[in-house]
Amino acid sequence: MMDKLLSGRSILVIEDEMLIFMMIEDMLADLGCESIAAASTTGQAIKLIDLKVFDAAMLDLNLNGIESYPIADALAVRGVPYFFSTGNSQSDVKDGYRDRDVLKKPFTFEQLSNMLSRSLLRQSNVVKLRH
Repeated sequence: MMDKLLSGRSILVIEDEMLIFMMIEDMLADLGCESIAAASTTGQAIKLIDLKVFDAAMLDLNLNGIESYPIADALAVRGVPYFFSTGNSQSDVKDGYRDRDVLKKPFTFEQLSNMLSRSLLRQSNVVKLRH
């Protein structure tokens, strides 16, 4: 099922578990996303964000014990919509980031699709408000 909103999009996936990343990559490809970049560390992620423009990003909250908030900040500065994914509870998201959506692991194809669509729609509404 191709989603017009997601078709051809460039998505950044921050995930430290290779098998989970591969599953996400397959789901995103099925949704019609064209460019899927991955990073498993804060350093890799920041480099990618500096090099490339992304339509949206999905951040694993915990990267081998290191929280992904610096990545969230780098995305926010560039106006890239993002959401967190975590196996922990939503209450683990710290103050200042609680307005962000959280996709609870394990998640379904539909949950990922809905979360990504919501991020992109919210972003396009923000852009419309600015004009």
